[in-house]
Amino acid sequence: MVGSPLVILSTVQAKGQMVYGLIEWREPRESKVSFQEEDRMIHYHHHHHHHLSLYQFILLAGRRIRPLQQVHAQIILSAKTTSLPLLTKLLTSACAAGSILYVRQLLFSITNPDSFLFSSLIKTSTNHNFPLHSIIFYRHMLLCNAPWSNHAFTAVIKACANLSALGLGKIVHCHVLVSGYGLDSFVQAAFVSFYAKCNELGVARKVFDEMPHRTLVAWNSMISGYEQYGLAEEAIRLFSRMRDSGVEFDSVTLVSVLSACSQFGALGLGRWIHDYIDRNNFHVNTTIATSLINMYGRCGDVIKAREVFDSLKQQNVITWTAMISSYGMHGYGREALEIFRVMKLHGPSPNRVTFIAVLSACAHSGLVSEGRLAYASMIQDYGIVPEMEHHVSMVDMLGRAGLLNEAYQHIQDMNCVEPGAAVWTAMLGACKMHKNVDLGVVAAENLLAIEPQHPGHYVLLSNIYAMAGRMDRVEMVRNVMIRKGLKKQVGYATIEVDQKTILFSMGDKSHPETAMIYRYLDELMERCREVGYIPVSESVMHELEEEERVYALRYHSEKLALAFGLLKTERGSIIRIVKNLRVCEDCHTAIKFVSVVTKRKIVVRDKLRFHHFEGGSCSCLDYW
Repeated sequence: MVGSPLVILSTVQAKGQMVYGLIEWREPRESKVSFQEEDRMIHYHHHHHHHLSLYQFILLAGRRIRPLQQVHAQIILSAKTTSLPLLTKLLTSACAAGSILYVRQLLFSITNPDSFLFSSLIKTSTNHNFPLHSIIFYRHMLLCNAPWSNHAFTAVIKACANLSALGLGKIVHCHVLVSGYGLDSFVQAAFVSFYAKCNELGVARKVFDEMPHRTLVAWNSMISGYEQYGLAEEAIRLFSRMRDSGVEFDSVTLVSVLSACSQFGALGLGRWIHDYIDRNNFHVNTTIATSLINMYGRCGDVIKAREVFDSLKQQNVITWTAMISSYGMHGYGREALEIFRVMKLHGPSPNRVTFIAVLSACAHSGLVSEGRLAYASMIQDYGIVPEMEHHVSMVDMLGRAGLLNEAYQHIQDMNCVEPGAAVWTAMLGACKMHKNVDLGVVAAENLLAIEPQHPGHYVLLSNIYAMAGRMDRVEMVRNVMIRKGLKKQVGYATIEVDQKTILFSMGDKSHPETAMIYRYLDELMERCREVGYIPVSESVMHELEEEERVYALRYHSEKLALAFGLLKTERGSIIRIVKNLRVCEDCHTAIKFVSVVTKRKIVVRDKLRFHHFEGGSCSCLDYW
C-alpha cells in the first residue's frame, strides 16, 4: 500500500476518521503537505483513478476548502451541476470547513434545490455555529417553495434558541403549525428547548404538556430550563414525574437534577441519584463528578463531597475547583488551602474560578495573610487579571477581619474595574459587623447609586444608622422605602424530612401541624433562656413594625424549620436547613443554644455560607 495514492492523499485528510467503501484514513497530527503537492496529488489521482467518483473526491477533500473548490470546478467541467446529492455533500463539507460565504454563493447558484439539500445545510450550519446563516438558508428554502421537513424545522428552531431570537422562533412556530408538523415529537422537543432557553418557561411547559410522546430531549430541556432559571423545586417535581413514568434518563438529566438539588438543598434526592449512578454502573465523567461534589457541598455534606473527589480516576480544573469551593463555603479554609496546595503541585493549572474559590475560602475563615498571598500569586504567577468576584472576596476578607481601611483602599485601587454592587455590599456588611458608621454610610450610598430599587440595601443602611443611634436617619431611610414602595425580601427556610422538602416563611401558619410546631418552639426557646439565651431585640429588627418585632423574631422561618426538624427526625441525626437570606443575629444565637439543649448537630446554609452548630458554637466563628 505504501506507494498508493490513497495513502499519500491520507496525509492531507481533514480531522477525524472517515470510511467510504474500502477507503479508510486518519489525519496525522501535523500535515506537512504544501498546496502545490496537494494539487499535484489530486491531479495525479484524477489521471490515474478515473473509477473514483466526484463524491469520493469530496470525501477525500474533507474539511479543506481549496480541494473542495477544485472538486466544485470538476463538477462544473463534467456538467454535473444538477446532481443534488453531489452538491449537497459539497455544501455541507464547505460549511463544516467554515467557509460560510462560499456556501451562500454556491447555494444561490443552484437552480433546483430540494428538501434534503436544505435540511442538510440548515442542520450543518446550526451544528457548526452559524445560526444566523441557518435562518438565511431557511428563508431561502421558503422562497424556493421546497417541501418542509422535520429536520429543517428542528435545526432552524435550534438556531433560534442559540440566538435567543424569541420573535423569529415564534414565526417558525407558526410555519410549523401551518405545515402540519405541530405534533412531530422532534420538532416539539426542539420548541420546548427553545422556549426554555428564551426564559419562556410557561410556554415551554405548555408545549411539553401537549406532547403525545415526550422524548428524552424534551424532558431534559424542561428540567434544565427550570433549574437554570432558579426554579429548582419545579425541576425536582418534574424529575419525579419522569422517574414515575419510567423514562430512561441520561447524564444530561442527572447533571440538571443534581444542580437543582444543590440549589434547593435536597440531599435525599441527591443521594438517591448517587446510588442510581452506582447501581447502574453509569460512567462518572468529570461533569457528573463535579455535579456530585457541588451537590454534596451545597447540601451540607462536605465529607461525602471529599469521598467523591478522592474516588475520581480523572480530574480536571473544574473538579478541583468544586472541592475547594465546597470546603470554602463551610468555613474549612485550611482544608481548602491544602487541596489548593496539592493542586498546584500535581493538578491542572488553577484558573480564574479556582482563585475565586480560594479567596472566598480565605474570607470565610479569616485567613487574611494566606488570601493576600493567593491574590498576589494569581496576578504574578498565573497572569490572571482580577475580575469583580476576586475583588469582592478581597474586600470581604479584609472587611470581616476588621481591616476596614485596607478594604476601602482596595476598592479605591480597583483600576479598570468599576466596583459593582457586590463589592459595596461586602464593604457594607463589614462596616455593620465592626460598627463603623462613617465608612458604612459611604458604602451604602455607593450601593444605592448602583441599585436604587434593592430593598436589602436600605435595610442594611438603616441598620448602620440604628447602631449609631441616629434614629432620625433610620426614619428617613424608612420613608424612602415607603415612598418607593419597596418591601423587605420575604425570608424563608426549607428542611428535608423523609425525602420531602418542607418550606417555612416567617410566622408561617400553613403547615397542618402548626400548633404543635409553635408549642414545641416556645418550649425550646424557654429551655434555651434557662441556659443563658437572651433574645436580641434592639436595633436588629428595627425595620419591622414595632408590635411585629418580638413576634417576628420568635417565629423566624429558620426557627420554625428547626423546631419541625427536631420533632420529626430521630436523635443523633443531623438537622439541615437552607435559608434564602442571611441568617439573622438572633436566630444565629438561638440555634447555638438549641445545639446545646438538644445535643444535636445543626447545619444551616444561608445566602452567604454554611453554619455548622454544635455544642454551643458555630463553625463561622460568628463571622458571617
